[in-house]
Amino acid sequence: MITNTATRYGLVARLFHWTIAILVLADIVLGLLGKFTPRSGDTVAFLQILYSAHKTIGVMVLSLAVLRVVWAISQPRPVPLHPERRVETFVAETAHWVLYAAIFVLPLSGWVMHSAEVGFAPIWWPFAQNLPFIPKSESLAVMAANVHWVSGIVLAATIAAHISGAFKHAVLDRDGTLARMWNGYEVGNGSATHANKSVSLLAALVVWVFAIGGALTVFAPTHDDEATSQLPTQQTAGWVVQNGNLSITITQIGARVTGGFASWQATIDYDPETGTGTVKAVIDTTSLTLGSVTDQAKSSDFFDVISHAQSVFEGEIMQISGSKHTAMGTLTLVGKTVPVTLDFDLEVTDGTATVLGSAMLDRRDFVMGAAYPDESSVGFSVDVLIELTATLAK
Repeated sequence: MITNTATRYGLVARLFHWTIAILVLADIVLGLLGKFTPRSGDTVAFLQILYSAHKTIGVMVLSLAVLRVVWAISQPRPVPLHPERRVETFVAETAHWVLYAAIFVLPLSGWVMHSAEVGFAPIWWPFAQNLPFIPKSESLAVMAANVHWVSGIVLAATIAAHISGAFKHAVLDRDGTLARMWNGYEVGNGSATHANKSVSLLAALVVWVFAIGGALTVFAPTHDDEATSQLPTQQTAGWVVQNGNLSITITQIGARVTGGFASWQATIDYDPETGTGTVKAVIDTTSLTLGSVTDQAKSSDFFDVISHAQSVFEGEIMQISGSKHTAMGTLTLVGKTVPVTLDFDLEVTDGTATVLGSAMLDRRDFVMGAAYPDESSVGFSVDVLIELTATLAK
């Protein structure tokens, strides 16, 4: 029988149950495997496939959950086998409501995290990459990640309780509860009634309020993760930097990933009459954010922020033609000093200078990513973009 009755689950309900159960268990395994797999040149391609599979299965679960709820609304709900066991029935009903919410909260928080961050491991066709109205925001991605992790713990604990209950019914009670969902057998007294579901629904709601509330407060990010920084106004050799943005773009498994440094300072001495000057920029490498690969970028394989918390660029400014300028100097990064040329446009109007410049670095010059000897995982080139506004000191 395709539809439900008061004493059995129909074929459609059973297919939804077991399909979602298998996908959820597989996704938990993939998520844990990805979390505890070391990040290195040997594992990055594997992790990309693993996380793409994890994300795609999650969206698939969310889609099936919507269809399951629509189907469940149209069907009678089989009655409990032991309505006289009020505590047991209450716990079972609460667990079901928690599980129903989990198959929405868990994949949806993961999808929000994917949409908010910049990184690799795309969701596979035919599902969309990003949710509408979700901005690219590191802080939002972190909050979604916290909800995702905590809801995963809630889901795992509830699944364990659910399986334990099924085992009790099958081995100790031998009452046919599992057979009703597995084979669709007619089990139970069709004249029995359901207990008031509002109590168990409220209990499940309390569980999720505490879970999501804890994820958003106890584990909430306490720092500004935006790559664009508002630099403190301070006196320099000739110009006061008002605000600016220092960003980098890399290629990770064929995908462009953009991030930036939230903390850096520039000392600029420039004479508009001669078109010459000097610049010194000190960058706090610990302030780097680079989407989903931030931790990997900060590791000893790349920026090694623990041993090298600062990077310094020093150069001579020279006007080429009109607004076109260049700053030729050296960049000291991870203990290596390399010649670097920064080309930029400089417009000075009424004592306010606007700068837009770029440079291209090669990570091999700084012996970064030695474990990635080719560009199959991480590209060699690093595009640097700088934007700033400065005013002439008085």
